[in-house]
Amino acid sequence: MISNKYEVMGQLGQGWEGEVYLIKELSTGIERTAKFFFPLRNIKDRNLRSYARKLHKLRNCPIVIHYHTQDVVNIHGNDVSFLISEYVEGELLSSFLARQPGKRLSAFAAAHMLHALAEGMQCVHQLGEYHGDLHTDNIIVQRFGLGFELKLLDMFYRGPTRSAYMQDDLVDLIHVFYEALGGRKFYARQPQSVKYICCGLRRSLIVRKFRSVLRLRTHLESMQW
Repeated sequence: MISNKYEVMGQLGQGWEGEVYLIKELSTGIERTAKFFFPLRNIKDRNLRSYARKLHKLRNCPIVIHYHTQDVVNIHGNDVSFLISEYVEGELLSSFLARQPGKRLSAFAAAHMLHALAEGMQCVHQLGEYHGDLHTDNIIVQRFGLGFELKLLDMFYRGPTRSAYMQDDLVDLIHVFYEALGGRKFYARQPQSVKYICCGLRRSLIVRKFRSVLRLRTHLESMQW
């Protein structure tokens, strides 16, 4: 139990700056996610505040989880701050891919996934923000079929060079696409339309060809199969 408000249901993950748990709000029975920040890596709550402000700024981007509130709990004499956000049901993209035939997606399905990511990241970039660390372990697949419904985890929130991080997002999207297709093992047999997007994973070519996630999205919406 936490502060007579929440019941801890189980751990969801952990990282360099803290641990993430599934909790249940006692007054409503609603499940939420709580990210507990290690005190030594959250001096004066700077990291928590930065993360909360970023999530709030991006609250109208469907691909971003919704921030609710923050609180503090005393654990063994130490105050530990935690951030509460919506609990997103789904499956990590890495696990989702591992369950697919051949542990990969077809080129057509992967292109739909990439379009969903580009569309979501376009909203983030238009607000002057970025993710900064996109990979298959921090993308949640909520639904898939004709299209994909995705959510992003672990938004990076440090560093002033936003334009560079936006380029990183663009390149990372292509890397996720490449991995979803099966990686190097299957790349040679991919259609030319796929290779045109992947650019052999050469960062300079990707950035020069697409320049932004908006251009990548526009290309996907008009590409010929």
